Amino acid sequence: MPLVLAGFLLLVMVGGTIDLVLDRPKTLLSWHVGFEAAMVLVSLTFAIVLFRGWRRTATRLEVAHASLVATHQELAKRQAERDRWRKSAEEALAGFSQAIDRQFDAWHLTRAEREVALLILQGEGHKQAAGRLNRSERTVRQHAVEVYRKAGLQGRAELAAFFLQDLVVPEDTGAR
Repeated sequence: MPLVLAGFLLLVMVGGTIDLVLDRPKTLLSWHVGFEAAMVLVSLTFAIVLFRGWRRTATRLEVAHASLVATHQELAKRQAERDRWRKSAEEALAGFSQAIDRQFDAWHLTRAEREVALLILQGEGHKQAAGRLNRSERTVRQHAVEVYRKAGLQGRAELAAFFLQDLVVPEDTGAR
């Protein structure tokens, strides 16, 4: 719309200039000449102001568009990074789950002992594990004792440490 208005004002300016030339006034100091000259100057001034404003707005719009494109590209980059991380984490967790299963096999745990051991590794207490497995707390406690005995461990902290010790590397020892 500002461009149409600027065009209209330029048309008024050109029309006023043509009218002044075609009228061939006898004196330049008449009301008619003064009014048309003022109309031409005001039209030209407002057309220039509108055109400059339009250009500034167009420039800002281009900058905003470039920023939007850059943000979109950065978002796509972050999403790809997130997807790579998620895939890597899923693969690592799958490998970790398989390693836990292999260790449970090596300890000759029963299905019930495996279930209890997994819940303990997830941080559940005997009471919570009993509730989730629909068993008595005493039964769950006995399964846990059997897990610790078969693994040669003293309790839940050593069980968790057994599986986590290779995942957490202290900073001063460096990466393995």
